[in-house]
Amino acid sequence: MDPTIKTSNATNATPDPGAQALDAPWPAAQAHSHYLRNLLVTRPEIGSWLGETQAQALGAKQMSDFLAGQPSSTDEQMKSALRRLRQRVMSTLIVRDLGGAASLGEVVESMTVLADLSTNWALDFVHRQLSAQFGEPLDSRGQPQRLLVIGMGKLGGRELNVSSDVDYIFIYPEEGQTAGGGGRRIDNYDFFQRLGKRLIGALGELTEDGRVFRVDMRLRPNGDSGPLVCSLDSLEQYLITQGREWERYAWIKARVLNQGVNLQAEWLRALQDISRPFVFRKYLDFGAINAMRDLHAQIRREVARKEMAEHIKLGPGGIREIEFMAQVFQLIRGGRDPALQARPTLTVLALLAERRLLPAENERELAGAYDFLRRLEHRLQYVNDAQTHRLPGNGQDRLQIARSMGFADWPAFAAVLDGHRAIVSRCFEEVFSEPAEGAHPLLAIWEEVAAGDDALERLATLGFRQPQAMLERLRSFRQSSRYLQLPASNRERLDALGPRLIDAAAATGTPDATWRRGLDFLETISRRGAYLALLQQYPQALTQLADLIGSSSWAADYLTRHPILLDELLDSRIFDVTTDWQGFRDELQARLAQHLDDTEREMDILRETHHAQVFHFLAQDIAGLHTVEHLADRLSQLADIMVQTTMDLCWRRLRERHPDPGQPPRFAVIAYGKLGGKELGFASDLDLVYLHDDPQDGTGELYARLGQRMSTWMSSRTSAGMLFEVDLRLRPNGESGMLVSPIKAFRDYQLRHAWVWEHQALTRARFCAGDPAVGAQFEAIRIEILRQPRDLATLREEVLTMRRRMFDEHGSRSEEDFDIKHDRGGLIDVEFIVQYLILGHAHAHARLCGNLGNIALLGIAAELGLIAVELADPARDAYREFRRMQHVLRLNAGRRARVERASVSRRIAAVGALWLAVFETS
Repeated sequence: MDPTIKTSNATNATPDPGAQALDAPWPAAQAHSHYLRNLLVTRPEIGSWLGETQAQALGAKQMSDFLAGQPSSTDEQMKSALRRLRQRVMSTLIVRDLGGAASLGEVVESMTVLADLSTNWALDFVHRQLSAQFGEPLDSRGQPQRLLVIGMGKLGGRELNVSSDVDYIFIYPEEGQTAGGGGRRIDNYDFFQRLGKRLIGALGELTEDGRVFRVDMRLRPNGDSGPLVCSLDSLEQYLITQGREWERYAWIKARVLNQGVNLQAEWLRALQDISRPFVFRKYLDFGAINAMRDLHAQIRREVARKEMAEHIKLGPGGIREIEFMAQVFQLIRGGRDPALQARPTLTVLALLAERRLLPAENERELAGAYDFLRRLEHRLQYVNDAQTHRLPGNGQDRLQIARSMGFADWPAFAAVLDGHRAIVSRCFEEVFSEPAEGAHPLLAIWEEVAAGDDALERLATLGFRQPQAMLERLRSFRQSSRYLQLPASNRERLDALGPRLIDAAAATGTPDATWRRGLDFLETISRRGAYLALLQQYPQALTQLADLIGSSSWAADYLTRHPILLDELLDSRIFDVTTDWQGFRDELQARLAQHLDDTEREMDILRETHHAQVFHFLAQDIAGLHTVEHLADRLSQLADIMVQTTMDLCWRRLRERHPDPGQPPRFAVIAYGKLGGKELGFASDLDLVYLHDDPQDGTGELYARLGQRMSTWMSSRTSAGMLFEVDLRLRPNGESGMLVSPIKAFRDYQLRHAWVWEHQALTRARFCAGDPAVGAQFEAIRIEILRQPRDLATLREEVLTMRRRMFDEHGSRSEEDFDIKHDRGGLIDVEFIVQYLILGHAHAHARLCGNLGNIALLGIAAELGLIAVELADPARDAYREFRRMQHVLRLNAGRRARVERASVSRRIAAVGALWLAVFETS
């Protein structure tokens, strides 16, 4: 407590100065707080203040009005006004809090407002004094500068407790000199050094009115040994060359406290550009877990050394552990998820639960514990206005604290407190628990210590069929320059993961393949310590990784190309087959909004978001949670969203060139092929056609730019990979045609110049992004073309000619193997049958024009009597099974999907029978 404020705990004959005050209002507050009792005796005017303010929360206006009414022309008057304001704020908070009228949020916000207001009031006062003496400190352009006061810790997070220190860092924009006052010029550093010292004194010096806040400057660069103030350039140099991991933690809550018109936006941007990359990495920084764990262990050792186990802030299950849990996720993910750069602890916990990074139950429990512990913290500090976090040892004092928290006695209170601390400790251990210690049973094999025969026998027992090849691959890896030149920390993590990978691979259905793919993956990420740390910290991620890559070579390749997707293995939503598409769009837009007009980052966000969702679908598919049709629907819908978003981003950069910049683009993206038929697979490219219907002069060239830019955005390879391969050859006149066709020209081409195969392609085309009105025009044209009467004999010959050409180019001609897509009796035969039936009969049957997929359209054709039901149903089943087989094979065997012909002879015959019925008897 402040020694200038007299308190009494005496039990002798000396009368208690607060005894009579207890007869006044606020008996509970006075009974609890010696500090308040003494204030009411020594500062009777505070009683009047309380009478006016206790009914509502204190705000900045009331505090500012009080300061405005105080004399403040001298240092002494300024200091006295600030201290008397603090006394009033404290008394109001004690009365409201202990009377049950103030929430924790109100208390910490009122204290934060007091600190912000006091800091700025004193800062402006001292700056005026110094600038009158030496002139304004000028930058290189001759403009006056201000000292940037950065609030750290709870002050930065707007969570200040009632007897808290304030942690400051002082930064000034540029070196230089002052303008001179009374003929005196000094360096800016000297000016701001003097300013900083006087500011500290204005707030922290003890006077007869006490102090406003104790000021702690130890978080500045180089701590106590560093200069009191530093320039932005010096700060940047320090953070780049010397910034330590615990300083990243400290800077999470950093907040510039300055207010008023003298604060230049460019200074704030410069400070943010320096500090944000230091704190928040662009990648997922799982290495932060180890650093935070080490920092916490250091604090715990200090607590134990000082016998502070009953410390509710630093002790086990205390406030600091809750803060650590929130902040470690911020350090790991804040660079990629800007929302997690929020400062208040409870806000961050809620965001973590929303993103399912923290179980919702844990978040509720931690928020409840945080509220309880912070309110207890304040009650401990209200007693004597002392910065304490230790529970009292005296029985009477304990009873007083228990009652202030709403309990009848200490045991009842202690039981609830212990429950909260146990919850915090449990949650903390779940986040920060050390990876399994001790040598793994397979470490000797990994380190090639085990004798050859013993190792071979052990691996064979585990289920590996080619143990010798496995050992040779391992030896090659461990002797490679890539492995030997790894940083020591990476090699240590890799050596911890290697035996566990062998174990995880052995537990899959394909141990040898899983091992090979897993080792390739570890080799790929071996220089990325964050990814190694993730797998080391979360063993379940390594297990899921093994399951995925063991089930699919395509999945292994996909993860190797995009290792950032490892993080998705920790997302509890990965097996949630119900996709919230609106939520997906909203989250994507929120991420993009954080990087407006940063083309590179926007392109990466599109890719990262798409890859993550594809990875979710992949994991669900391998787990057997989707049919091929449902999976294709979801992949197609995902592609539609990405195409639309790409168009919106590209148009934003071009719209000013339009005669009416506020008008949405009269532009449509038409999907053909797999996307058009909503049969998209994991590795499918996009067949697109771009149309526009804008009569204004010069817009054709503008839309051509839009189409070109969209194709570039989607198909370019960035650090995050590629979004889609885009094929535009199905547009009118193919590669020699216009990139973007006017809708009228498109109709004219389809009616007068298109080949039959182009009309076949039109059967699976649909509007997928852009202006719905243009999309509706396209659909009307599509139906018009499909419903043109055609001579069946001529049509049949055209379709058969095209089918023969495709078979000659891609068919297998093997008697043993069968190409599911290209061979006779396969997928393309079914597609050609459907396309022929549409083009030949849609003029009489409009139902055939629906873009419903080949299985549904075969059913409709049978209902219409165009084909026999007994032929249609087996062909539909065959098509469905072929698609399933093709999908499974492509997950492991690349683009060519071939099987043993004898294994699908019945399916081939079913398609062949329908083919003969349609084309040989037509």
